[in-house]
Amino acid sequence: MIEKRKRGTQIRPRAFILGFILAVAICAVTPFNNVYRNATPLGGGYFPLAPFYLLFWLTVITALSRKFFKIETLLTGAELIFTWGLMLLVSGIAYTGFARTFFINLTAPFYFSSVENRWQQVIQPLLPKNLFPQDSAAIEMLYNGIEGGQDMGWIELASQIPWSAWVLPFFSWGLFMIICYFLILCLVHMISRQAMENERMNFPLLIVPKMMQKALDEKKLSSFFGNNFLLIGIGIPVCLHLLNGLNFYYPAFPHLNTLVLAGPYFPKQGILTGFIKLKLYFYPAFIGFAFLASKQVSFSFWFFFISGAFLTGILSVAGFSFPVSELGTTFGPTLSSPEETQMIGAFIIFAIFLVWLARFHFKEMTLHAFDFKNNGTDPNLIGDKIAFWGTGIGFITLTIWFMFHGVSLFQSMLLIVFFILFTMVTVRVVCQGGITYFTLTVAPLDAINTIFGLKIFSNMALIIGSISQKILFVDLRESIAPSILHVLRITNRFKGQKAIAITILLAMVTCLFVSAIAMILLCYKFGIRELQLDWATRTTVSVYNNIFPLVQNHIEQGDSIRMFAIIGAVVMGILVTCYHRFYWWPLHPIGYLMVYSSAMKILWVSFFIGWVFNALCMRYGGITLFRKMRYFFVGLIMGDFLMGGTWAIIGLFTDYGYQVLPT
Repeated sequence: MIEKRKRGTQIRPRAFILGFILAVAICAVTPFNNVYRNATPLGGGYFPLAPFYLLFWLTVITALSRKFFKIETLLTGAELIFTWGLMLLVSGIAYTGFARTFFINLTAPFYFSSVENRWQQVIQPLLPKNLFPQDSAAIEMLYNGIEGGQDMGWIELASQIPWSAWVLPFFSWGLFMIICYFLILCLVHMISRQAMENERMNFPLLIVPKMMQKALDEKKLSSFFGNNFLLIGIGIPVCLHLLNGLNFYYPAFPHLNTLVLAGPYFPKQGILTGFIKLKLYFYPAFIGFAFLASKQVSFSFWFFFISGAFLTGILSVAGFSFPVSELGTTFGPTLSSPEETQMIGAFIIFAIFLVWLARFHFKEMTLHAFDFKNNGTDPNLIGDKIAFWGTGIGFITLTIWFMFHGVSLFQSMLLIVFFILFTMVTVRVVCQGGITYFTLTVAPLDAINTIFGLKIFSNMALIIGSISQKILFVDLRESIAPSILHVLRITNRFKGQKAIAITILLAMVTCLFVSAIAMILLCYKFGIRELQLDWATRTTVSVYNNIFPLVQNHIEQGDSIRMFAIIGAVVMGILVTCYHRFYWWPLHPIGYLMVYSSAMKILWVSFFIGWVFNALCMRYGGITLFRKMRYFFVGLIMGDFLMGGTWAIIGLFTDYGYQVLPT
């Protein structure tokens, strides 16, 4: 018999409206703040700055209105966390999740074409005309800015933009993005109940907002903010960033270093050679998240990162030298050595493991989906039907989109399956690991290349697959998929699930449009060449540089790549087996998935410190001490983000902004 979930919290329309308006506002402002001002990112990562900063002050305002104006029903804690969830969901769309590279993706093969790279002869004839702007003058102005644009107001500037060149690409890629968003929403809904109810997965990134929600709803906010451990925790990053921020603007103030370059202390030869680029970053907020994560997870992250560095030294000492040329053509954002391709096998095996864990859930969901006789109101059955058939419709529609642009049926399905595989694994790593900043090591096309070889793709499929991967499925620092699961987690007990799902989809589509408009206005006003878009330009140009030799010669990978991929699969197989079979097993498989991620180069010290304090609390003080100390680490998070928001506001009115959080 199906157990019905009780949903008793009602979200009033004001929360929907407020969350929607603030989400749109964040997407409108983010390109200017992040790209032009180069200030602390408002919407970066999976615990973005602007949504939490707004949540904090909305919570304070709500509490003060209750106390001084006797307004009891302004907003409830549940409504505030729902508002935060909507902002969280879409904040990344305006930057790395979409807008940061979108226009460069569509114009790079024209603007950076030269006699030397021969893109005009080889690549441009393969580009579908409905996906790329065909007006060379419009492309030129995008990079150089409209003449006199910097002196124009935004409305006047908008009237000067050659919109006709962008109508068809906007429509075609907009359709692609909307289909992908719908498909991802349904997919994440399919796995959400498995994660939340069957596995009771910890969501470290939700702990702070939920503590604030609970304190507000129980009218204990004053005691929450008055907690001594919390105040001490807040005080540390406040003092740190107050001092460093003042030093940024006025160098006479002292500066506390939060980055130590440890690489020079290690020899360049021998078993420690993998540590020559080691850096120690100290971010209080990330230490806080590491403490709140599972001890097994936080230990695994830093342990595997150190182990990966040792492996580099061991291979060097043992004489196993694998030249970078063995990689062939790659699309991984940070892939730099053959041993890093272990992640190809690891990702695939871990995805299979997740499916196996959820086998009974998927069986139940399938039965629900085909139960056409039962028209009851059970939320599980209705939700399962919508998610199941929605996933099918989204998959078929996306396949048709690819086929319409010259990709065969098999090639389309293969691309989509691997895009989904990498995205769903990312969801688990972020949501269970409490990772606020995640980057892929290998791309989906790298996995396809290793298993099947890219000869199975036509030139058109290579072009469309590579570009669509770059637009949505490779720069996963701000993917919407993990944020969708976070939103579903905080709303799974709320009434009106249909209205919530519709609002989520509508917010994503609206913010997609707003982000595109905000970014194109910024580009035409200042010109891409004058903006802080070096990373976006470099990584996009590299995609086309990678496509060129594939179209010309179909360069193959070396044998060592498949060997490392098999090693990665074997290691992950051992890890998931031990993790599932032995309760005492200390290593979590998701730690291995992050071993070569560039994000772990920044986060490993934070996870080490967080793990140490977590382990000491549980060993010597038990759960009682842990609950007390939790407020201290929550304070570290709150202090870091409050100072980040404050300096971001100051940065809007200055030429440069002090960076509190990593970009």
